[in-house]
Amino acid sequence: MTEAVRFDGRVAIVTGAGNGLGRDYALNLAARGAKVVVNDLGTDTRGNLLPLGESGADKVVAQIRAAGGVAVTCHESCATRSGGNAIAQVALDSFGRIDIFIHNAGFLRNGPFETLTDEHIRAIVDVHLMAGFYVGQPAFAAMKRQGYGRILLTSSASALFGMPWQSNYAAAKIGLAGLVNVLALEGAQHGITANGLLPAGSGRLGQDTDLDWPAGAFDKLPAGMDRIAPAMHNDYVTPMALWLVSEQCQATHSLYSATAGRFAKVFIGAAKGWLADAQQPPSAEDIGVHFTTIEDISQFDTPLSVVEEFGPIAAARLAQEGAQSR
Repeated sequence: MTEAVRFDGRVAIVTGAGNGLGRDYALNLAARGAKVVVNDLGTDTRGNLLPLGESGADKVVAQIRAAGGVAVTCHESCATRSGGNAIAQVALDSFGRIDIFIHNAGFLRNGPFETLTDEHIRAIVDVHLMAGFYVGQPAFAAMKRQGYGRILLTSSASALFGMPWQSNYAAAKIGLAGLVNVLALEGAQHGITANGLLPAGSGRLGQDTDLDWPAGAFDKLPAGMDRIAPAMHNDYVTPMALWLVSEQCQATHSLYSATAGRFAKVFIGAAKGWLADAQQPPSAEDIGVHFTTIEDISQFDTPLSVVEEFGPIAAARLAQEGAQSR
């Protein structure tokens, strides 16, 4: 049987922890022994500030303390550099270290691509992508000093698979997937892992029916949705988040989907493709002739860095040259 997942002695920062998934992450981390910085600026699902006193962060901290846990509130914005530094400093001042960083904060401003204003774009990029840098940088530095850390960034199925009217959100979330890949490489020698989570359909963003969507966006849902709907809530996402930030989990440099009770690794691969002549660059027409082969994904590699992508290409070239010399 797997050893119980505990976080005794660990310090966790959770952004967007006043409601939804972030709230569940914070409560469960604390229940399993972590000291938690509950960060939440106090906004609705469109990023508008809620009236004073309606932020859930204080309520989450009160609930943790009432259950015998340890937590502090931080109302700084994770979407600014000063706010990100302040969030990390609260953890260091309160508990002396940072072991876990879960970036969960976010909101939506959906709309057709051609109508998005700077406000629609930059606000979304700041709270989703830039916050990964603003909180992540001081957190990562603290993790390097102590030789241990767990980073979990919330990406999205909208980024990896697409969703109409979410170009701003998808672009920010795919940026976080790229950030995961690099943090995993840079953190490896320091005992730091980095992964991304795609929690489709859960939390406040997945449950807000007042958000803007194109007409008919959900008209073609597959048969059997009624069978998986009961698992479209936080209890079917939080366990994956807890595992990925646990000491037992050694996985890194990966993306995972937690969707309606199905947990799966999501990956970006490179197909075997077509290898052009090494002495003669191909024409656009050559690409067209071989496009079916280029698109064939029946054989693929999953390189873990830019350098690794060269490996199968070099091997294919050597095999090609060997065949030509025989």
